[in-house]
Amino acid sequence: MKKKLNISVVLFFSGFVLFIMGILQGNSQLISSIFFVISGLLAGYHIIGEGFEDTYQDTKRNRKFTPNIHLLMTLAALGSALIGSFEEAALLILIFAAAHFLEDYAQGKSQREITKLLNLNPTQARLVVGNQIKIVPVEELKIGDRIQVLNGDQIPTDGAILEGSTSVDESSINGESVPKEKKQGDLVFGSTINGTGTIVVEVTKDSSETVFAKIIQLVKQSQENQSEIASKIKRFEPKYVKAVLIAFPLVVLFSFFVSQLPLAQSFYRGLVFLISASPCALAASAVPATLSGISNLAKQGVLFKGGAYLANLADIKALAFDKTGTLTQGKPKVTDYYLVNDLPESKAELLDILVNMEKKSNHPLARAILDKFEDQMKELNLEVENVIGVGLVTQFSDASFRIGKPSSFAVVPQEVEEKTKQLSNEGKTVVYFAKNDQIIGWVALMDVPRKESIDAMSYFKNQGIRTTMITGDAKLTGEAVGKIVGVEQVFANVLPEEKSQIIDQLKRENGIVGMVGDGINDAPALVKADIGVAMGDGTDVAIDVADVVIMQNDLEKLSYAHQVSKRLNQIVQQNIIFSMSVVGILILLNFFGISNISFSVLIHEGSTLVVIFNGLRLLAKLKTNNSRR
Repeated sequence: MKKKLNISVVLFFSGFVLFIMGILQGNSQLISSIFFVISGLLAGYHIIGEGFEDTYQDTKRNRKFTPNIHLLMTLAALGSALIGSFEEAALLILIFAAAHFLEDYAQGKSQREITKLLNLNPTQARLVVGNQIKIVPVEELKIGDRIQVLNGDQIPTDGAILEGSTSVDESSINGESVPKEKKQGDLVFGSTINGTGTIVVEVTKDSSETVFAKIIQLVKQSQENQSEIASKIKRFEPKYVKAVLIAFPLVVLFSFFVSQLPLAQSFYRGLVFLISASPCALAASAVPATLSGISNLAKQGVLFKGGAYLANLADIKALAFDKTGTLTQGKPKVTDYYLVNDLPESKAELLDILVNMEKKSNHPLARAILDKFEDQMKELNLEVENVIGVGLVTQFSDASFRIGKPSSFAVVPQEVEEKTKQLSNEGKTVVYFAKNDQIIGWVALMDVPRKESIDAMSYFKNQGIRTTMITGDAKLTGEAVGKIVGVEQVFANVLPEEKSQIIDQLKRENGIVGMVGDGINDAPALVKADIGVAMGDGTDVAIDVADVVIMQNDLEKLSYAHQVSKRLNQIVQQNIIFSMSVVGILILLNFFGISNISFSVLIHEGSTLVVIFNGLRLLAKLKTNNSRR
């Protein structure tokens, strides 16, 4: 393809040189005409070829006449030559071919912005075989293999760190420029760049199933899937061209019989009409702009599976969100704690006992307590027992200590009970800490909402988009989180199979509905929604069925995508109005006899370039709206 394009460019410039030579041969009309004819053939052979070949192929497939714009321009140039206007015929082909090259370049720029990701695709890996390192192709790696990644190298595939620690530049995956610190047990992703440390990684995914492989798959889908307006324009183009071809003889006859022009001048006016009415700018109204928008978002870590989903995002009326991992961070954190201060043990000693007990538990809440206090903990040699229905129990300094849920305690002081109720209403989970079965403290934990979620909800509310949270959590927890992030409606205690039913309800009540989630249980709802959005840290199933993937779990990127979608639709509308206005003006000027082929070609192809470059503005990052202003 690239070789073919290079040949076309060489021939175009050869034709351009011959055109200049034809102008300079003013004293010999015959030689000038020969130069002009050869110039047009060299510069526009690909235009002429595409005009007839594509029309023939389309007609063969569809069994009906489907002419395109190239055929229209070829016929106009041929007609100009037939009436002896060789210079204008060559000029028409030259300018149309130049505009065609620029259109291909501009459209290709959008695609290159996306598909440059393909250059990041890893090709080799350092496979650890016993005490040796073997360089192998990435596609030969199997799940369970151990690979070594040197500092500064590209991580060849998805895996978990077995040895070493490092920082990793994950911008190719999530658009985040700040490297992430990684240690033993952490996941790493293919195509990302290892930082300062050497690490050994266990392969966890086949090369075709890695996150980066899925990104490439999304990129290919986004290039093939057109927006609705682009598809309509593509279907409309052959019908429009046929109408222009039918109108051509009518214009010639009108000019000859009604306007009383000579036959040659009437035919010339018909040729000017062919050029003026050509829908070149209309055809370029949507595709370059859509690809530019998709490219812009890809660089921000938001991947669309097609232009249709990006264009439709602006029309969304309601958004439903999963709670855990989508609106919240996906893991509990300690938000509040209390320890009495009238015991022989100091608060620091009590905290040491509490944290050492939790260290012997594998409960998710225990991990949250360790994350909060482990750095300040003094190591104690405790024998801890996990008693079903009671909780964690240990002996220390002739006293019994216990950690358990509130319902496991028979006697609870009134002030502790009231505080527990208050914390529960805030969506927090409370565990009690007791000495000799007397409650001496408590810890409150919560899956904390993301700050970006709060900002995103504020943005969507300002846009008039209804926001809903769907969660399997208890009503109190769901409503508390919903209140913090600012969603308008909460569905709690929802079973996975009920989520898609709620999406149906929202569609009936609102119209176009989007669903945002990250889990396997969200997959049916993501499919049911008009636009399904998966968070990139979610499950493969959610990512596979979604229409949009946010590679970094940041809902503000979805609000940015909504702004890009609105801007895309504005630009496409501008392009359509502008392109058809230019066509209308050129036809009107031709009707009054104040236009010619050269002028029409310049204005017509100029409008095509204006439309393309207007669409390419979407490659630049938008200045985002501050939802709180």
